[in-house]
Amino acid sequence: MELTSIKRRSAADEVHDQLLKQLVAGAQPPGSRLPSERKLAEVLGVSRPVVREAIQRLVTSGHLDVRQGDGAVVNDITRTGGLDLLPHLLVDAPDGAMVNPAVVRSVLEVREYLGPWIAERAAARSAGKLAEPLARALADIERAQSGPTQQLAALDFWDCLVTGADSIAMTLIFNGMRRVYEPMLAAVADAVAGAEPASAYRKLADAVTSGAALKARRAASTVLGGATTVLTEFLDQMEAQ
Repeated sequence: MELTSIKRRSAADEVHDQLLKQLVAGAQPPGSRLPSERKLAEVLGVSRPVVREAIQRLVTSGHLDVRQGDGAVVNDITRTGGLDLLPHLLVDAPDGAMVNPAVVRSVLEVREYLGPWIAERAAARSAGKLAEPLARALADIERAQSGPTQQLAALDFWDCLVTGADSIAMTLIFNGMRRVYEPMLAAVADAVAGAEPASAYRKLADAVTSGAALKARRAASTVLGGATTVLTEFLDQMEAQ
């Protein structure tokens, strides 16, 4: 393995993130043009090559097109973006103090649909191999003293199931959704933990490790259903304020 020295975050990284936030916020609608490299460099206090590098990264990710004579044209990020955009779309306020309920609801829908599939595949493909890692994760859930601690342990439990499902695509989807959920933990963990008792996780672990695929699917639906109800109520209250 060849390793290189760690470099500090570059100015191009900062410019890229600022531009991406603007695109996610809708400050530049699809089809519009970014300001010129010269103008952006002046506003951001960086050189034009730095701006050019940041723009090229957004072109590579599909968020921008560079057209001869038109400059950088904004694409529809909902059509070009991947799971990496979810954490950016989740935030509904500049300081990150508020989440976008519509995005959270969509994540819940995907979670409730995919969770049972993950459990079923894990039981069918990796039942015996998961006994020890699930036992460790379950022990952490059972001895958790707070909602956030319990939910972090629950995420590790699901990480074991995703690994057992043996699907690289599902692993990447789970990683993206975990990055969305973790910032919400402080606000919702206590309520969600109450809706996801350790006993429900134990039934899910038993079903998976015994290789009972359909039973694992049903157990996963039970675990996720309670949390979905709690989070939906949380979102309803948020939108009513």
